[in-house]
Amino acid sequence: MTKRVLALALTGLLLAACSHKDKDAPLAFVPADTPYVLANLDVLDNDTRQAILTQIDAEMPAQVAQMKAQADQLSNTDPDMAKYLRTVAGEFDGKTAEQLIQDTGIDPKGYMAFYGLGLSPVLRVQLANAQAFGNFVTKLQNDYGKKFDSVTLGTQNYQRYVAPTSHLQFIIAVAGKQAVLAMLPDNAPQPLLRQALGLDRPSKSLQDADTLTDLAKAKGYAKWAVGEVDLTRLLPLATSGQDPLSQALLKTRAESESAKTGEPVTNLMQVPATCQTDATRIASRVPRISLGYTTLDEKHRDVRFDVSLASDIVSAFNGLKIELPGLGSDPTSPFELSLALPIAQLRAFWGAQADAVAAKPFTCPVLENLNDSFGSLGDTVQKAAVPPIGDLLGLHLALDGYTPNPDGGMPKFSGRVLIGTNNPAGLLAMAQVTSPLIAGLKLTGDGKAVELPAQIANALGEQGWAAMGAKSLGVAVGKDEDGKLTDLLKQPGGDAGELMRVHLDGDMYSNWIHLLQQRAENAANMAAAMNPDDSGNQDEQKSAAAALANTKAQFAAMESEAAHIKAIGANVRMDDHGLVITTHTEIK
Repeated sequence: MTKRVLALALTGLLLAACSHKDKDAPLAFVPADTPYVLANLDVLDNDTRQAILTQIDAEMPAQVAQMKAQADQLSNTDPDMAKYLRTVAGEFDGKTAEQLIQDTGIDPKGYMAFYGLGLSPVLRVQLANAQAFGNFVTKLQNDYGKKFDSVTLGTQNYQRYVAPTSHLQFIIAVAGKQAVLAMLPDNAPQPLLRQALGLDRPSKSLQDADTLTDLAKAKGYAKWAVGEVDLTRLLPLATSGQDPLSQALLKTRAESESAKTGEPVTNLMQVPATCQTDATRIASRVPRISLGYTTLDEKHRDVRFDVSLASDIVSAFNGLKIELPGLGSDPTSPFELSLALPIAQLRAFWGAQADAVAAKPFTCPVLENLNDSFGSLGDTVQKAAVPPIGDLLGLHLALDGYTPNPDGGMPKFSGRVLIGTNNPAGLLAMAQVTSPLIAGLKLTGDGKAVELPAQIANALGEQGWAAMGAKSLGVAVGKDEDGKLTDLLKQPGGDAGELMRVHLDGDMYSNWIHLLQQRAENAANMAAAMNPDDSGNQDEQKSAAAALANTKAQFAAMESEAAHIKAIGANVRMDDHGLVITTHTEIK
């Protein structure tokens, strides 16, 4: 509900510059072997920070309204969470980002780090005003009606809220000039608790190792926000049953299952040694995921994600050049998608994965369902060999205009669809057998657009064309789309390893959100009309009204966000180390 606001806040408010290593910086408390981390290494300029705060201010009212609507929807089923949402919404309501910074005491030019002590998450944030942070926490608890316990460990005071049914405790502390928030098991061993509070330091910190600095250099990340998930550490911790947080979550699940089946909790908490072996096996295929901003200024938010992959996965795709027109060109339409679908290579790859699992099945109980999934996948990829599926290379879709029909009929649209295939003539022949309307359509492989029969144009309410290239077959609908289709067939295919390009401009994004909102509201109104109000179902009527209000609030928040976006897009490619995903957001 507030993910975007919180993400922008973390980026814009918690950044700092420092030319030397500060022994008390948040990264100095992060173990070098943490399974996950997200931190800032440098500072944003004032203009960019202010632009982000301005955007937060513009989106805040819609986010607050969404929280209140969700609280209303949960009021009957989860009144405790509903009260919490109303409390948080009350703290945000009517305030600017600058006011929130002052109220919370957070240093807008400070360091932050979110990381794992094992699986247990810890957040460290530098403060400009520790007293303000303490007052904010106290007010939040008073308004919520549940105060945390005050505890002292050594010289450190902290507050703790224990959730007995989930076997978790939530920690809030002010340690020096930093706020510390952590989620730990309720019976956390003292060494874990001391390290979370910073009373004990790791033998080697992430700051000592320069891990994130080296990662940023290697991947081209800017230093404003850099993160990494080490799956070779995370997955074994999550499945071994040895990590303290893993044990707490396992106990919660075991108690719930025991209440249903009568099976002793101790039996249900047994974790076979094969689980860690299977987890290690999976992690060897996808060892790490990392991310970082590449551009962040007043008008641009560009992020790069890297997914490290095993060498055989990389080699299957990183040298592959897909002959899909448009995959190698920058999109120009309001919505445009180029997607590589090289079925022959995908069949070979996924068939090999299915064979590997069949030869050595997973034996960990929580992973055994993967055996069936890969078995079904093996059957599916064999069926995909049949033409025309087996000949596919990819899909290109471009939408220049879209206007829904207010009466629910065929919408008015203009754009192009192109299918990359090793056998375009065969695909056309199969389409002609299926649809007599195009039985007489004659296309040559020179990419020249040919007008579709009048019956099809009448049905669409627009002129239509078709064209065929050496390895593609395309259709276009709308004024001047014939020329655009001809140009599309001339565009280059993808470079080696290029897999996808997608682009969506802000105006079309806003129109789609508005269309989805109308459909959701129409569906809700139809449901209400089919179940008229009476004394016997007042609770259902109230729940339905709250759900509708929540839906409207969600769409309002989305519309508020979309109103500031000029364009969004993404590119996906396979390089020599794994999958690289870059996202691009341009602000108006």
